[in-house]
Amino acid sequence: MREGQAYQKAISHNHTAKNFHIFPVWNREKPYIKPHPLMAEKVEEDQPLTPSGRLFLQPLMNQVINCALGADYPIDLDCVKTQIQNSIMLKHPRFCSLMVRDSSGREHWRKTQVDVDRHLIIRHHSLSNDPSVSDEDAINNYMADLSFSSPLPTDKPLWELHVLAAHNAVVFRVHHALGDGISLMSMLLSCCRKVDDPAQLPTIGGVGAASLVPRRWSVWTLMKVVWFTLVSILEFVLRLLWLRDKTTVLSGGSGLELWPRQLATARFRLDDMKTVKRALADSTINDVLFGVISIGFSRYLDIRSSTAPQEGDQITGLAMVNLRPQSGLQDLSKLMDSDSGTPWGNKFGIILLPVHYHRESSDPLQFVRRAKAMIHRKKLSLEAPFSHTLLDWITSLFGAKLTSILNYRIVCNTTFTISNIVGPREQVTLAGHPVKYIRVTSSSLPHELQTCKSWWPKK
Repeated sequence: MREGQAYQKAISHNHTAKNFHIFPVWNREKPYIKPHPLMAEKVEEDQPLTPSGRLFLQPLMNQVINCALGADYPIDLDCVKTQIQNSIMLKHPRFCSLMVRDSSGREHWRKTQVDVDRHLIIRHHSLSNDPSVSDEDAINNYMADLSFSSPLPTDKPLWELHVLAAHNAVVFRVHHALGDGISLMSMLLSCCRKVDDPAQLPTIGGVGAASLVPRRWSVWTLMKVVWFTLVSILEFVLRLLWLRDKTTVLSGGSGLELWPRQLATARFRLDDMKTVKRALADSTINDVLFGVISIGFSRYLDIRSSTAPQEGDQITGLAMVNLRPQSGLQDLSKLMDSDSGTPWGNKFGIILLPVHYHRESSDPLQFVRRAKAMIHRKKLSLEAPFSHTLLDWITSLFGAKLTSILNYRIVCNTTFTISNIVGPREQVTLAGHPVKYIRVTSSSLPHELQTCKSWWPKK
């Protein structure tokens, strides 16, 4: 060995062997000291996926969340890339890890170096050659295509950012195995800033699981909780097995997730919904929203059905409920702290939302009253914690494949999915671009209809 030159062994691990690579290290001031063997072999171990994370990697339930963010001005690609490189997202282990399987087929997270350029998909040209197609419709069509035809590659961490330069929008794609809607929206907002104060993070808060827990437990309330929980659990188990909705023009079924999709947008003014809310004592915005959905289903069945539906026919939906102690969006520092009680990941339960067909009434508020009564019963039920615990237990004991089959069955046996993730309370910027809207959807399910609540800033 020449004077002033030393050699250091670096060890890299894989499943079967250790490969040794030799790199020259120049040091003219200090002699080379051989590292201790334990220090040389210290590497970060692979982390196993949670039961819920494993579920979303199964072929039947492989889910990718697609989130579109629009801007009023052209997207600055350099700013976007710099924002990603400096964001807390790349400090989160799930966004810097590959999904790998061991010799027994168990999924694990393995830390890796992130090449941001591999995660950026840039579309410079318009998505449509038809000038009559608006930006909104073009982006909706793009997200609809992604929802059933474009899985995420597994040779890099499971996220992508599609930049639609001609439409002043980006589409953030994240695999559901990385986390639920609450986790991912909280992460997204941690990268945003307030428009009127660029140094401040957006306000965090909203409606979540805490609203499902009664504040006062009287004997009568406790009896109702027990009764509604038993009824909900019984129906949930029956839906897992064979009970299903009557066939209508809205019905889903096996294989429907492979059909081409169409994404449509309907806007509702929050002030109008608050006006309806004030007309009914103790009602909430969610009550009003579900009442609107209920009356929409009934009118759609009246128009599209070849045979008139029977009064009271049930149409059952699925909703995901946040199970963290704090309601709504979460403080990201607490999400990343495993001891905080509000952990990162898929911490949600499934509840059934029954809607009943009713012919058009002279009092549209009746639909909101029915929705309010149904949601109140669900708030007094422990259906969401039960479903989460049951499916995690099945995954741990029998494997994620059986759990995915059961989840697929309950989706096939119901009619629609509704997702209601809270957005920011005020106008925000991302990478210096004022956000015009946030629009969220996910991979296709065997449902004819998937309803997602999106966000537009108050003008």
